[in-house]
Parts: sequence; C-alpha cells; structure tokens
Amino acid sequence: MEGKINKQLKKVLKKIVKEAHEPLAVADAKLGGVIKEKLNLSCIHSPVVNELMRGIRSQMDGLIPGVEPREMSAMCLGLAHSLSRYRLKFSADKVDTMIVQAISLLDDLDKELNNYIMRCREWYGWHFPELGKIISDNLTYCKCLQKVGDRRNYASATLSEFLPEEVEAEVKAAAEISMGTEVSEEDICNILHLCTQVIEISEYRTQLYEYLQNRMMAIAPNVTVMVGELVGARLIAHAGSLLNLAKHAASTVQILGAEKALFRALKSRRDTPKYGLIYHASLVGQSSPKHKGKISRMLAAKTVLAIRYDAFGEDSSSAMGVENRAKLEARLRTLEDRGIRKISGTGKALAKTEKYEHKSEVKTYDPSGDSTLPTCSKKRKIEQVDKEGEVTEKKAKKAKIKVKVEEEEEEEVVLVEEETSTKKKKKKDKKKHIKEEPVSEEEPCTSTAIPSTEKKKKKKKKKDIED
Repeated sequence: MEGKINKQLKKVLKKIVKEAHEPLAVADAKLGGVIKEKLNLSCIHSPVVNELMRGIRSQMDGLIPGVEPREMSAMCLGLAHSLSRYRLKFSADKVDTMIVQAISLLDDLDKELNNYIMRCREWYGWHFPELGKIISDNLTYCKCLQKVGDRRNYASATLSEFLPEEVEAEVKAAAEISMGTEVSEEDICNILHLCTQVIEISEYRTQLYEYLQNRMMAIAPNVTVMVGELVGARLIAHAGSLLNLAKHAASTVQILGAEKALFRALKSRRDTPKYGLIYHASLVGQSSPKHKGKISRMLAAKTVLAIRYDAFGEDSSSAMGVENRAKLEARLRTLEDRGIRKISGTGKALAKTEKYEHKSEVKTYDPSGDSTLPTCSKKRKIEQVDKEGEVTEKKAKKAKIKVKVEEEEEEEVVLVEEETSTKKKKKKDKKKHIKEEPVSEEEPCTSTAIPSTEKKKKKKKKKDIED
C-alpha cells in the first residue's frame, strides 16, 4: 500500500528474476519503481494490466484449487475492511458517533433540567414563595429544599454547607413571616422526590460533560482548542461525522446551523447570516459587535484546517490548534486596537494623550449677581424715556407732514382738471355769443375774477406747506 517491498514478496521475486524473460505486470506504479531499483526487474503498469488484475480477482475461485466460495468471500470482506482501516488510520478512540450521541444527550438533559426546576420552584412557591427570590441558583435551591422540607423546619435547620451566613439568616427570617399557604406532608414528599431527581440529573450532566471533554480531546484535539468542546461537538453532530465535516468548505462551516436564516435571506434578497454555531465560540464572544463577522470568518477558515488535520492526520497533538488560536487572538487585538491608533499618517503610532496639568484659577466673588434689582438709576431711566418720547413725536410729525403733502398734491391735480374743463366750456360759450349776440361787459369781469381767487388760494397753500 505504501510502495514498499515485503519480505515474502522479496523471496517470490528473487525466484522469478532468474526465470523471467518478460516484464512484470504491476498494479501500483510506485511498487514497480521500487522493484526495478532493488531487483533490476523491468515492470509494466498500464490500463491493460488493471483489466488483467480485475479478471484474476473475479476468477479467483477457479484459479486457486481447494478453496470454498464462502471462505473466499469472508477473506475478501476482511481484507477490504483491514485495507480501509489502514487507509483511514482507524482506531477505537477515533469513533465520532460517541460524540454525536453525547452532545445530543447533553442538550436533552439541559431541557429536562430546566423544565423540572421550573416545576419545582412553582410547586414549592405556594408554600414558601420568598425562598425563590433569595436563592437564585437552582441546584442549591433543590439541595436546601431536600434537607429542610417544610418551612417551619428552617428555624432549627443548618444550611451553612449550601449557603453563606448572611443568606442563611435571611432565609430563616423570611420563613417566620412567609405569606405561603400550608401544605400537607404528602405534597412535600412529592416535591422532595422531584428535588432528588433534579440533583441526580445535574450530577449526571456534569459527568457527561467531562466524558465529552475527554472524547473531544482524543478525537479532535485541534478543533477543541480552536472553538471549544461544545461548539466542536455540535459541529460534528450537525455534519454527521468528522469526515463529513472535513469535506465542508470554510464558508459552509461558518454558517453551519443557520440554514433557515440563510435560505430566508436568499429568498427575500437580503443580507445572508455571518455566523451559525460558530457564534458561541469564545473568540467570537470576546470580539466587539462590529468585528464579529470578520473574526467568525477567520475562525471558520482556521477551524476547517484543524478539522482536516484531526480527520486525516497521523499526529494526535494539538500544537497546530494552539498556534492558529494564538494567531487569531493577535489578529483580534490588532482589530480592537485599530480604533485607538491614529487615522492620519502611517497609522502605526499610537495616539498620544496629553499630560493632565491642574491649572488653579483664583476667582473673586462678584456681588452683582446677588441682587435681582436693575443696576441703572431712575434719572437715567427718565432720560431714556424722554429721549424715546421725543424720537416718537418727531417720527409722528414727519408722518403727518407726508400725509398733508400727499393730500394737497391730490387736490391740486383735481383743481387743474376742473380749470381745464371750465376753460373749454367758456370758449364754446364765447363762440356761441359771438355768432348770436355781442359780448356783454359783465362776462369778462366774471371770467377774470375766477382765476384771481384761485391764484390767491394757491399762494396761501404754499405758505402753509413752507411753515
């Protein structure tokens, strides 16, 4: 299998070398090269040779006399199994089905424990509701309940092995003034039986977790170093086996466990998820929210290398996993420190923080802030009011003068229009009188009197405006 000559093969070939006149047909090219070097025997490897080997295998019963077909089939099956084990470096410690069963059982135990503890707290809460608020840990709650039972026994009981002194005193004080109802002995017996089951299941869970840790370190030590026992075991269980997981790409391992969200995102054309089961790894948990996507991608790439090394590698050490984890931690530190570094320049130098210097300033007391009264005197106020009054009076006078001027201009326009109209009428009348009768002496005096009076009025108005 590895291209090496066996002792039995050497003996057979040495006998053939003396008698052989034709080249030797070989199924493996490497083995043919080794035979040619060591024994100076010419070898052939071609598709024709492979067909010949297959024909010999199929007709093995007829070529070897005295062998039953049942024994031949058993020999072929055993040989196939031994060859496959040799190829995959099979060993009893590398059984990954135990990990799949252990992690699924661990998840089932967690669910059952939560259901049992919730039922126990609710059931005993009718009798002693204050105990649930004082003791938050579920296992210590069940242990205290199993030891004491009825709340009237808390005064004489000692709970120092489960609780600190302050909490014990608080429990005893709450038991004396409890608001819970009275419960029969049969009810308390059933509650205590449930408590014993909770304690037993929790103890078995811790034992199963230790078993899973040991199994993971034996089967996949590098994966355990990279992502932890629980996450590594869940990845193996999700893929079916370690070999199936080794066939996956890094991008698939990154979102393994988030298939529903992935297909929903592809269907609705939204952003695909950045992480699946790998989100629960410690390295992803340490990073800030904006770096979780980057770290999960890098962790998935390194984890896939660790999975393939554990699945197909001969060495069972965790040196590669430790080295890759150190690289990832260094990368995480650089990502976290990038916000502290300078944006301008090379970006390598850290931002310099100025030294704090306490500068004490002596401030004098300002008494002006005490009084709510105005600071200006009454005389100044009166002067300001007088000035404001004078300014407003002047503005009002100017406005009145403007209004008068506008009114007079309008009157002048009206008078001019009236004069023009009267002149036209007079000219017409004169023409009529000239034709009919001679002009009377009284008419010109009336015509001359009108403009003289109008001129006087205009002069008076101009004087008024100038004043």
